Parts: sequence; C-alpha cells; structure tokens
Amino acid sequence: MLKLGYKASAEQFCGKELLEYGVIAEQVGLDSVWISDHFQPWRHSGGQAPFSLAWLGALGAKTSRVLMGTSVLTPTFRYHPSIVAQAFGTLGAMFPGRVALGIGTGESLNEVPSSGMAWPEQKERTARFKEAVELIQRLWREERVTYEGRFYRTDRATIYERPQGSVPIYVAGAGPLMAKFAGEHAQGFICTSGKNWSLYSETLLPNVDAGLQKAGRSSQDIERMIEIKLSFDLDRQRALQDTRLWGALALTPDEKMNVQDPLQMEKLADGLPIERAASRWIVSDDAGEILEKLRPYLELGFTHLVFHAPGPDQARFLRLFSQHVAPRLRQAFG
Repeated sequence: MLKLGYKASAEQFCGKELLEYGVIAEQVGLDSVWISDHFQPWRHSGGQAPFSLAWLGALGAKTSRVLMGTSVLTPTFRYHPSIVAQAFGTLGAMFPGRVALGIGTGESLNEVPSSGMAWPEQKERTARFKEAVELIQRLWREERVTYEGRFYRTDRATIYERPQGSVPIYVAGAGPLMAKFAGEHAQGFICTSGKNWSLYSETLLPNVDAGLQKAGRSSQDIERMIEIKLSFDLDRQRALQDTRLWGALALTPDEKMNVQDPLQMEKLADGLPIERAASRWIVSDDAGEILEKLRPYLELGFTHLVFHAPGPDQARFLRLFSQHVAPRLRQAFG
C-alpha cells in the first residue's frame, strides 16, 4: 500500500514551529513524519537546527497515528551507538509501532563543528556505520552487552526501556554499497529524488534486491522510501522562488561533502542561478503534472513517498498538497 509522508525541515524551522507542521501533517491525512538530524543547518542566515530526538518525543505526544523517524541520523560520531539504541528504545516504548530509526554515514557539516574531530574518509565512515548498526541491534536484542569493536565498546550495557520487538531501521544510501547493506540488514531503504534516473533504476534498487537475496530475505522484508523534493503551489512563480533557500541541495557531493561551515555552504548555494537551485525539485502548479513526474518512481518500486517542500509557509503547502495532490496519488497508486 502506498504511504505518503512529510519531511520536517529542521534546517529551516525552529522546533516549536516545526512541531505545528508535524501535527498538521497528521491532521491532513499523511502517514508519516520524518525529521532531519542536523547540528548545523545548510545556511547560517535564517538557518535552524532543533534537536531531533527531543522533537520526536514532543511529536509523539502531540499526535496519535503517524509513523515518526529520522531522515537521517548519523549513529557514529556525535552519538555513540549505545545512546542511539537507548533513545530509540525509549521512543519505541512510549509510542509503540510509530517510531523508526533512519540512519546514514553523515556529513562533516554536522559532525566536525560539534566535536572538533578530523573528518575521516568514506571507507572509515562506512566501517563505523556497519559496526554501529550491529551494536544497536545487539543492544535491542540482548540483556547485557559487552562489545569490543574496532571503533566502539560497551561494558555490560543494558537498554532497560525498549519496545516489544525492535524499532525498524531504515538505511539511507546514495550508492551501491549502502543500498546492498540496507537489503541485507534493514527494514527500510531511504534515498532522495531528483538525481540521474539510472542511479535508481540501475544502481540503488537493484542493489537493495541483491542484498535481500544475499540475506535470504523476500522483497516484502524492506520498505523502499524516497524523499520527494516538491515545490507545489497554485502560483508557479512562487513555487520556483521557494527553492532558492535550498540551493545547497543542487551542489554536487564533491562541492559540499567537506564543507564544515554554514556560512561557506550558504555562499556556495547563493551563487547558483535559480535554474540550478531548482534543479533537484519538482516545481509545479499542476497536480496532474506532479502525478506524471512521480509515476516512474512508483512504477520502479518505491512505496513510501516523503514530501519535502522548500517554502516558508509549510501549512499552506500541506493544505494544498492534501487537497490537490494526495487524493490523486492514492487513487492512482494506493
């Protein structure tokens, strides 16, 4: 069954305002709410960075139905994996069946300023990530965990509050290695829209399937989720201009991966022409056009679409989306 979700942009809004949008997302009928976990935003001027774990607790208390999760949190630098296991164990126990842990390998913008650490190469980041996932899962399964890894250790550690079963883990990936890892070990896979189509059709989803096959799992054992970057408004020009704030998303990985200062990121993003700033987004004032642009993702096998809107008036977006776009999506694919 098709699921529709809302991406709560912690880089753009303070926690209290963002909480109001998360509540509205449930009220208008969306199925999930996902928050980014950033220590610093993409831009310094007007940027925000509320703490995702505190925010998820507040959202759970203010809502009754939506699935809540991080998209995504990095469980390897700012957080020791045991603290991630503890936090999501508590959230999962408080809000049964409504919490998911979305995780990825991280970016220097969030990890270096908060710790002063030296940012490692991708090989080490991936190795840390795999070890962290193993430790988190063990802490949820076992009573007392003494762990001696290459990067992490625990000594007779116990997570005392945890849900019946475990919190589902969603792994974010932009390449074949993480996609395959998700297929082997995760309950969900996360990626983002607006990239070269062959990445989805020839690399990401095939490698998720390869991971499933390697682990002896079925296709139904993992949810395929994609963040859809959608700037929708009945005023097309407004929809286009709303993407300006998120120009950083149009920067290539090489342009932004090692940028550690929001002021530098902001300068790079603001130097882009509006056409490039909008290039990662579906920009439209027409629900039918949006449906056709989403159709290839759905036909490829994605079943959970999480919508990220760039504009300052998120309540307006949620109302317009629920009135004009969501019903047509559910009718066509639900």
